[in-house]
Amino acid sequence: MNFPLRGEERLIDPGARLRLLWEQRNIVVMPGVFNAALARLVQFHGYEALYISGAGVTNSLLGLPDHAFISLPEMAQVCNYITAAVNIPAIADADTGYGSALQTARAVQMLERAGLAGVHIEDQVSPKRCGHLEGKEVIPTDEMVAKIKAAVGARSNPNFVIIARTDARAIEGLEGAIERAKRYLQAGADAIFPEALQSPDEFEQFARAVPAPLLANMTEFGKTPYLTANEFAQLGYKMVIFPMSCFRAMMKAAEQTLLCIKQYGTQTPMLDAMQTRAELYELLEYDRYLRYDQQLAQE
Repeated sequence: MNFPLRGEERLIDPGARLRLLWEQRNIVVMPGVFNAALARLVQFHGYEALYISGAGVTNSLLGLPDHAFISLPEMAQVCNYITAAVNIPAIADADTGYGSALQTARAVQMLERAGLAGVHIEDQVSPKRCGHLEGKEVIPTDEMVAKIKAAVGARSNPNFVIIARTDARAIEGLEGAIERAKRYLQAGADAIFPEALQSPDEFEQFARAVPAPLLANMTEFGKTPYLTANEFAQLGYKMVIFPMSCFRAMMKAAEQTLLCIKQYGTQTPMLDAMQTRAELYELLEYDRYLRYDQQLAQE
């Protein structure tokens, strides 16, 4: 019996796997995660890919808002934990590339080594802010083009996916975002992520104008109306992320549990809403590790 955490369980070429999913599926649905346990839960329930949210990692790891507080080494370490725990492809939020084109190249190298299928890099001014907030600014198109070229040149595997995110809709309008996306594709981006589009018609117009695999962001309480994965597929999108859905649900559940304990002095009214010990152990493959430990003791 091999040790349960043997390295070969990781995908050998996660970028190639993600690209294959684009071809085989109407749309690839990627729930957002921020740690390895949640990533295992995503895989356990049959999802074929996942998304590592920069906001989720920043909020959960640092207790800070999504204003570029997370460092590249911190993000790479979290990504490494996650990709070691699952064997489905993961893409991660690389914010603005952690600096200029030169820093973007290093970020791609570090994040590729962390076992990811790809990353998205955005054209906001650093320090960035949540894409659905007011007051965003974007860098000049040529500056973003340089970052994309640096990212493409830095990857060791050509299958590693470079997704260019544009936040220009809020500043330059839909046409401005489309023109930027076309430049980003010419620079070598493999896919495009138009952030904070505001209607199904805008998503459709963007898809008609930009001939590339497109990623949609179905976040809550933002600029984008609630659309289903199938609706995004019909509008021309190949990927959809739900970056903070689980985070928000988990935080609300934790809040309700804390209020329950405070009010009643016990957690028992919340038991039916909890994952059981048996369910957690099944998810973490507790018995597999126990059997391996017992085998070692007998040898």
